Amino acid sequence: MMNNEQFGHSTASAQYFLQLAGYLGIPVISWNADNSGLERRASQSTLQLQLAPSIEHQSAAMLSILERYKWHQFSVVTSQIAGHDDFVQAVRERVAEMQEHFKFTILNSIVVTRTSDLMELVNSEARVMLLYATQTEAITILRAAEEMKLTGENYVWVVSQSVIEKKDAHSQFPVGMLGVHFDTSSAALMNEISNAIKIYSYGVEAYLTDPANRDRRLTTQSLSCEDEGRGRWDNGETFFKYLRNVSIEGDLNKPNIEFTADGDLKSAELKIMNLRPSANNKNLVWEEIGVWKSWESQKLDIRDIAWPGNSHAPPQGVPEKFHLKITFLEEAPYINLSPADPVSGKCLMDRGVLCRVAADHEMAADIDVGQAHRNESFYQCCSGFCIDLLEKFAEELGFTYELVRVEDGKWGTLENGKWNGLIADLVNRKTDMVLTSLMINTEREAVVDFSEPFMETGIAIVVAKRTGIISPTAFLEPFDTASWMLVGIVAIQAATFMIFLFEWLSPSGYDMKLYLQNTNVTPYRFSLFRTYWLVWAVLFQAAVHVDSPRGFTSRFMTNVWALFAVVFLAIYTANLAAFMITREEFHEFSGLNDSRLVHPYSHKPSFKFGTIPYSHTDSTIQKYFKDMHYYMKQYNKTSVADGVAAVLNGNLDSFIYDGTVLDYLVAQDEDCRLMTVGSWYAMTGYGLAFSRNSKYVQMFNKRLLEFRANGDLERLRRYWMTGTCRPGKQEHKSSDPLALEQFLSAFLLLMAGILLAALLLLLEHVYFKYIRKRLAKKDGGHCCALISLSMGKSLTFRGAVYEATEILKKHRCNDPICDTHLWKVKHELDMSRLRVRQLEKVMDKHGIKAPQLRLASSSDLLNHHHLKERPPLLGNLSLAASAQDLYRWSYKTEIAEMETVL
Repeated sequence: MMNNEQFGHSTASAQYFLQLAGYLGIPVISWNADNSGLERRASQSTLQLQLAPSIEHQSAAMLSILERYKWHQFSVVTSQIAGHDDFVQAVRERVAEMQEHFKFTILNSIVVTRTSDLMELVNSEARVMLLYATQTEAITILRAAEEMKLTGENYVWVVSQSVIEKKDAHSQFPVGMLGVHFDTSSAALMNEISNAIKIYSYGVEAYLTDPANRDRRLTTQSLSCEDEGRGRWDNGETFFKYLRNVSIEGDLNKPNIEFTADGDLKSAELKIMNLRPSANNKNLVWEEIGVWKSWESQKLDIRDIAWPGNSHAPPQGVPEKFHLKITFLEEAPYINLSPADPVSGKCLMDRGVLCRVAADHEMAADIDVGQAHRNESFYQCCSGFCIDLLEKFAEELGFTYELVRVEDGKWGTLENGKWNGLIADLVNRKTDMVLTSLMINTEREAVVDFSEPFMETGIAIVVAKRTGIISPTAFLEPFDTASWMLVGIVAIQAATFMIFLFEWLSPSGYDMKLYLQNTNVTPYRFSLFRTYWLVWAVLFQAAVHVDSPRGFTSRFMTNVWALFAVVFLAIYTANLAAFMITREEFHEFSGLNDSRLVHPYSHKPSFKFGTIPYSHTDSTIQKYFKDMHYYMKQYNKTSVADGVAAVLNGNLDSFIYDGTVLDYLVAQDEDCRLMTVGSWYAMTGYGLAFSRNSKYVQMFNKRLLEFRANGDLERLRRYWMTGTCRPGKQEHKSSDPLALEQFLSAFLLLMAGILLAALLLLLEHVYFKYIRKRLAKKDGGHCCALISLSMGKSLTFRGAVYEATEILKKHRCNDPICDTHLWKVKHELDMSRLRVRQLEKVMDKHGIKAPQLRLASSSDLLNHHHLKERPPLLGNLSLAASAQDLYRWSYKTEIAEMETVL
C-alpha cells in the first residue's frame, strides 16, 4: 500500500517489488496512487489487482470533460514520467471507442524532454491539451507554455492525478486548469486496506472450498531464492484467478468492488478539479467542481467552472477566427464568375460567394458597399471546385476571407526578370493566399510556398472531331490486303482458266481445235475474255447477258464458282455495314513533343495551334520548345473559351493547355465534338500558394490531407468535372438524313470506274490504229479469237467489210461534184434494191427460189483477188465494183450471218 504522492520518487522500488513478485508467481493486491499507469508494464505480469483508479479511468474522465464542452480536437503532452506511454495508449484506445458517437482528433502527441518541444504546439491548431507529468515537471512545462503564449483564455489544460498531487496549487499554474483526482488521504488508505483483506480472505475461501484444489495447498514454504528450493510458486496463478473473481460490497450507493481480466477495477470514481482563485483571491486552489463515475450512463457531473483567463464562457477549443485576403483568377470549373442578384446584391445558393473583380485603386473610400455589390463591374459571384474547397477550409479552420481578382489577369510568369500576375501579388505580399487552378512548377516554388497538390494535371492538347466522314476506301476494308489479293489474283484467275480449260477439253464443249483446222464449221463464240465476263458477272450477280459454256465439266465448275460467289458476297455484305458507318476524323497528336508541333514547318500545310500567354503552359513551351513557342504566338488566345471556340470553328487545329481544364470543357460540349489527344506533358498539380514562410501552410496542408483521405476531394472532383458529353454512349439518330460524305466512297468507286473505262477506250483506239495492222499480218483472227471474239473479228475480212461500210455511211465529201456523184450512187443503189425485191416476188409466184450465195472467208477473197475473173463466191460482184455493189454484198452477208447465229 502506497499513498506517497511524491510522484516519481518511489518508482524504482515499486518496479523492483512488482518484477520480483512476477518472477516468483506471487499475486499482488495493491493500492498504488503513484504512477498507477506503470504497474502492468513494469511487472510484466498479470498477477496484480489494482484497487486505485487506473490510468484508463483517468484518460476516460479527461475525455468526458472534452466531450461535455464539444472540444473535438486536442493534443497530448507528457513528460518522461514512468507510464507516459501507457497514458497515450489509453487515450488513443478511448478515442477509438468513442468514435461512433463523438469524433475526436488528436492533433499532436508530444513527449517533452526540453521546453523547445512545445514549439510544435505553437504551429498547431490545438487549443485543448491533456497533460500527464509529475507536478515538478508540469511547472516547468507550463512556464514554457506561458512564454510561448499557450496559456490564456483560448487555451485549456486538463491534467491527471499526478499533476494535482495533494491539491497544493503552484503559482505557475494558469487559472482555469481542469484535472482528475482521487482521495489519497490516510483515511482512504485504511479503507483500501480493509478492502484488500476482504478480497484476500474471500479469495482463500473460494480456493479452499473448490474440490478441484483439494490436494493444492496455499503454502509457499518451498519457495527460495537459493538453489535448493523452487524459484516460482506453482499455485500462484491459480490462486490469482480466485482473487480476481472476488466481488465484495462497496460503499453506499456504489457498485461492488470487482476486477477486469487485467486486474483493474471495473468501476471507479474520480473527482473533477478546477484551479480557481481562493476566497481571498490571493492564491489559486484546486477545488472540486464535479465527479466522474464510470458505472453511470451520465458519467460526468460538473458545476460552475472558472475558465482560463477568468472568462465567463468556455473556450471554443479551436483556433480563434482569422482573416485572409485571397487572390484568384477565374477558370472553369475551378472558379466561375457570374453576376450577383441585381436587387439584393447577394449570390444565390448555386452562385457561390461574392468576390471582388475591381482593382484596389477603383475601390474609393466613400464608395457605397451595397451599390458596389449590385454592380457587376465591382463584385460578382464566384463558384466552382476551388470555392467549395475554400468553404470547407473556412469551416474547419474557422477563418473569414475576402476574394479579390488579380489585377493584371495573368497567372504568374517571369517577364523581363519580374513576376507578374498571381505570383507577383504573393511575392509583394499584397495577398495572403492564392486559390485557383495554379499549377506548381520549380520557378514558382522558388519564390512562394505551395501546399500539397489538391489535383494532378499536366499539359494536354484538345482537337475537334470531324464527323460525317467515311473512308474513301471503306468498300475495301471488310477484307485486308492479303484477302483481296487472294480473291483477285488467285480465286478469279483460277476459276477463269479452269472453266476455259475444261470447255476446251470437254468433248461436249465447243471444239476449238476443229475450228482452227476447218474454217467451214460454225464460228466459235466462247473465248477467254467471255470467260472472264462470265466469272465477274457471277461473282457480283450482275443481271447482264453472258455466254454459258456447253461442256458439263465447265458448267459444273461455273456452279462451283457461283457457290463461292454466294459465300464471298454474304461475308462481304455482312461486314460492309460495319465499315460504311460514319467515321470521326481528328488530328492524332502523340503529345506536346509531337514532331508536327515541335517542328511546325516540317508539315505542309503547317498546323495552327496556340495557348494562353503568361500561363504555365506558355512558360513550359518557351523553356523547352523555343521554335514552337515562337511559331504559335500568332495563334495564341486570351482565354480558354476563345481557344476552344477556335478549334470548334476550324480557325485552330488544336489548342494546348492544362489537362483537367480541357477534359472539363470536352465533357461540357453537348455535341461531343471535342477530344483530348496524346499523353499529358510535364505532369504536376494544382496547389494553394502562400507567401514565403507563411504560417498558414501547415494548417492548410493538414486539412488538405484529411480531405483527400476521407474522400472529400474526390467527391468535389466528381461533382465539378462531369458534363453532358458521354463518349461512347452517343446514339446515332436514325431520323437524320444521310449527307454526301456518308456515301462518298460509292462516288469515288464510280469515278475510278469511269477513269478506268476512259483508259480502256484509249487502249482500244491505240489497238485499232497501231496494233491491229501488225497483228493481222501474223494472225487472221483465229488465235486472237480464243482470247476475245471481238479482237478476232476485227482481224477478219468480214470485220474489214463492216468497217468499210461504216466509213461509207459516215462519208462526207468536200466538193459539190463529189456530193452529186455520191447522191447518184445512192439513188442507183435504192433502185437496185427495189428491182431485186420485185424479181424475188416474181420468182416466188413461179415457184422458183432465189439462188443462195455461199459466203467465203476472208482468206478465199485474199487468195483470188489478183485474178481478172470474178470470184464465184461473189456472183456478179467484183472487188472493183461500185459502192452500190459493195453495199448490196455487205447487206446479204449481214443477213447470212444473222441466219447462222440463229
